[in-house]
Amino acid sequence: MSAAAAVVPPFHLAFPVHSLASAREFYGELLGCPEGRSSDAWIDFNFYGHQIVAHLSPEECGHRGTSAVDGDNVPVRHFGVVLSMEAWQAAADKLTAAGVEFIIEPHVRFKGQVGEQATMFFLDPSGNALEFKAFADMSSLFAK
Repeated sequence: MSAAAAVVPPFHLAFPVHSLASAREFYGELLGCPEGRSSDAWIDFNFYGHQIVAHLSPEECGHRGTSAVDGDNVPVRHFGVVLSMEAWQAAADKLTAAGVEFIIEPHVRFKGQVGEQATMFFLDPSGNALEFKAFADMSSLFAK
């Protein structure tokens, strides 16, 4: 499929959690992701139009490795979403007001360079790292 395809198919991501109740609270209530199907071992969430599935698997939880990016220690294993600047700021404000502890505080990375972006990293209750980012110019998402 062409990288310039008009419709982006939703991705699917499964990840471990130590508690389905805390996953519901974090993803459903705090992040506002509608819940889909579920069982006593997993929950589907609509993560900005994509399907993420929290699987009860406490032994696999937590982030471990980091990689240096523009002066920050970025969690190697992470997932997230690219938002508009306005939606990113609203998310940063909501997470801050909720007392979420950031691994990397909301800020702008690569200032004045190709790929300048707003970014923030935080953990869910099971230690999964998330990154929310935004570009003032969305066409620079894949710019070199």
